Amino acid sequence: MDNITLSATVDVDDESILKSVFKDQFLDSWKNDPGFVLYMSELSSCDLSKLNHEPQHLEEEKSNVLDQIRELAFNNYRTFIKAAECSKDIFQDFEIIENKLERIMNRLPTLSGEAMNFVQAAHNISADRRSNSMTLSLHTQILEVLEIPQLMDTCVRNQYYDEALELMFYVKRLEKKHMVAEIPVLCSIINDVKKSTQFLLMHLLSQLRSNLQLAAILRIIGYIRRLDCFDEMELRLKFLQARNSWLDGILDAIPDDDAYTHITRTIEACRIHFFDIVTQYRAIFSSESDAAYLYMPLQNGNEILQDKPRESSVFHSWLVYRMSKFLDVLKKDLAKGAAKRLDSILGQCMYFGLSLSRIGADFRGLLIPIFYDAALSNLKTCLDEATQQFATDVMSSPPIATSVSYSQGLTSSNTPTPASGDLQPPSSLQEFPSLASYLNSILEAFNEMRLCCPAGLTKSAPNVITESLNCVVAVILEYNHMEEAAFTESERNIFLRYCSAFCDDLVPHIGKCLSLLLSPTKVRKMFSSSAAQFGSITDELLNIDAIVRPLKKLMPAPES
Repeated sequence: MDNITLSATVDVDDESILKSVFKDQFLDSWKNDPGFVLYMSELSSCDLSKLNHEPQHLEEEKSNVLDQIRELAFNNYRTFIKAAECSKDIFQDFEIIENKLERIMNRLPTLSGEAMNFVQAAHNISADRRSNSMTLSLHTQILEVLEIPQLMDTCVRNQYYDEALELMFYVKRLEKKHMVAEIPVLCSIINDVKKSTQFLLMHLLSQLRSNLQLAAILRIIGYIRRLDCFDEMELRLKFLQARNSWLDGILDAIPDDDAYTHITRTIEACRIHFFDIVTQYRAIFSSESDAAYLYMPLQNGNEILQDKPRESSVFHSWLVYRMSKFLDVLKKDLAKGAAKRLDSILGQCMYFGLSLSRIGADFRGLLIPIFYDAALSNLKTCLDEATQQFATDVMSSPPIATSVSYSQGLTSSNTPTPASGDLQPPSSLQEFPSLASYLNSILEAFNEMRLCCPAGLTKSAPNVITESLNCVVAVILEYNHMEEAAFTESERNIFLRYCSAFCDDLVPHIGKCLSLLLSPTKVRKMFSSSAAQFGSITDELLNIDAIVRPLKKLMPAPES
């Protein structure tokens, strides 16, 4: 062994010599082959004769080795065949194993991912189990929280407002305590409670639109204040809007078939319920002098001034609105026919205004133009109807024919004329029914106006009556123009008496009745401070000469 090691060392040292001997046939693998190293060591120790016989010796060794191989192969060929078959089978098995290993290697990443998913799922299941266990242990408390929206809705519908407000405040504390966006269930509960809170507010406002006593209204306003949905100004507005809606419902329920009944019941309802609303408002809110002003920007040149109060408060504005609406209803009902009982309506309105004067809402001054217009319109309507009826009577029943038929029934044509101070209609008009009917219509209008006669009619009523009388004169002149050529002497005399009765009896009697009705002297004394307006009124309200002048031209001049 030591010799082999030494020879190997020598061979390494003499590697250059060996390469020179073998030249290009020397392989690098030989220097590491122990058999080559041993054989080269033996050769280096042989003499020359032995080296000469060495090739023959090698040939013999080669022949012996080949013979042994052939004998071994012949004797053990079955073993070689089986070994080959086993090698083949082993090779095939190794190929199968290699393929399966390759498939396993390909599936290992998927298996690894599934294993990770399984681990994660196991962690999630474990966390869910812990959460479920905790939920089960806190089941009662969680159920109470989840039932808050339903419980609040039930409280609102059953009018348990205190309990509903407690639930609302509890949810507000939850909202401040937790991150709502991170807890969907809590977010849903808060939204449901907000909806129930809105429903509670609408329910409270709807109750304000019903007939409630002061105690109930105070309680409802207290609930609304606890909701903290409105500031003080908005709360005043909501209260007045709700009570105004309730009052409108009462007024709308009054039947309007008869104008007089409608306006009288409207006055009574307004007078009663105005005081209820005013009492409730002043009991709930502070004095009007504190605030209750609406603020709005005002334009002043190129500058906008902020936070400037309006001139009137919310409550005052509501009173003005209600009074304006009442006066509009009054005008409509008077126009529909209630003006026939003007005195009764005026008395009720004056009492209504006197009642409201205790709260600073006296509107009686606003009634004057309304009743003045109603009285004047009623007078104009009566006079227009009388004038149209007169024109119809004259054209359908001529004065000549009616006078003849009437004079045949008179027992005496010399009926005494009434005294100047007597208000009885002139008896001469009995001969002419058209004039008598016209005078009756005028006197009927005066009787209606007598019960409620505004002083302002002292200037306007004479003008209206003068227009009506001028129309009557025009009708008489038209009749004369159409029938004058066909008049006989007796018909001519009758027509002249007709004109004389109109000029000398009817018109002066109307003027006397009008002076007694309006009494210019009393009007001047009543309005002595307003001399510029009423100082020009004379005792004679009608200009009789101007009215009868067209007919006087048809009549003969009186004998001196």
